[in-house]
Amino acid sequence: MKITDIKAYPVWVGSRNQLILKIETDAGIHGWGESGLSGRELAVMGAVRHYREFLLGRDPMRIGALWQEMYRSQYFEGGRVLTAAIAAIDIALHDIVGKALGVPVYQLLGGRQRDFVPCFATTGAAMGPQLIEDTQLLISKGWSVIRTGPGHPRSDDPHLWEPRQSIGQTATWLTKLREAVGPDPVLGIDYHHRLSVAETASFCQRMPSGTLDFLEEPIRDETPEAYAALRQMTDVPFAIGEEFSSKWAFLPYIERGLTQFARIDVCNVGGLTEAMKVAGWAEAHYIDLMPHNPLGPICTAATIHLAAAVANFAWLEVRVSPTEELGFYDMDLFPVQPQLQGDRFPVPDTPGLGVEVDEALAAAGEFRFWEAPHLRRADGSVTNW
Repeated sequence: MKITDIKAYPVWVGSRNQLILKIETDAGIHGWGESGLSGRELAVMGAVRHYREFLLGRDPMRIGALWQEMYRSQYFEGGRVLTAAIAAIDIALHDIVGKALGVPVYQLLGGRQRDFVPCFATTGAAMGPQLIEDTQLLISKGWSVIRTGPGHPRSDDPHLWEPRQSIGQTATWLTKLREAVGPDPVLGIDYHHRLSVAETASFCQRMPSGTLDFLEEPIRDETPEAYAALRQMTDVPFAIGEEFSSKWAFLPYIERGLTQFARIDVCNVGGLTEAMKVAGWAEAHYIDLMPHNPLGPICTAATIHLAAAVANFAWLEVRVSPTEELGFYDMDLFPVQPQLQGDRFPVPDTPGLGVEVDEALAAAGEFRFWEAPHLRRADGSVTNW
């Protein structure tokens, strides 16, 4: 079996582009993959084009060898653009091999260890009574792990973000939320790296211990020493890693105990090949996976197979629930895709990933330039989104 073509489709789905990729073979078997670098799809497509030149005619069954060749056979190794391209190709290769062997992808990763994959829901409610109502609604629908987002005083400027104006309001309402729902539900917040070390410490210290079960990405991740300093100031478990593009980026966070949940993204880290190496490393340090999954059905399916095959798994992010529907799971574009049952995905038994795409619809789909919000502080300086 040989690779005969690699096609990339940047398609607008819901409120964002999804860069989906198809690998075709001379055996009539194809595989689907997805890249995770939202907002920079054209850059990833350029990398895919480079890889395509030497992947045509190659054996898709040699997944690990092809991964090494893509990563190592150039002077400038790694980086988020290249590993996002490698990830899409790697996932599609796993889909092909699973179909060729007639087995689900998790069989290629060591076999199934669980029957379903538990998920967490997100509420985007503003800090206030609606936050409590949304969370209670999710709990009533069977969700036991719920993520919130940071609050901020209302402003006429949607691009204004002042961290110190956020932390007091957010800490106050999260404390009220914990009092309202009791000790059992798992509660967390994604601060989307909008804080500094001092701001994060102040935020955590304004809440009683035990209010939060996880704090996701409070500060940027380029400097492990910053997280090491923050670790000394708070006892809230951290969930870090959605932006990491290799096992090497995870290294200090795992080895130094700087995260308690690994927010691995299979579509950014280099695909299932690299994700399994990070998972084993995390297992050796008693760190559970809590995968990042803000994309579409292909990313979801690949992560379900990863979750099925590892021992150290907590919850999978899913962006559809009674309090959130971003439109990423288009049934016309993806007529075959994983189906959420309550707060979990059943582990599939069909060959490959278990996703199919209407290619004609993808080819006719629209690419739109999309930028994440460019936030600024009151003094006009740029701050993180």
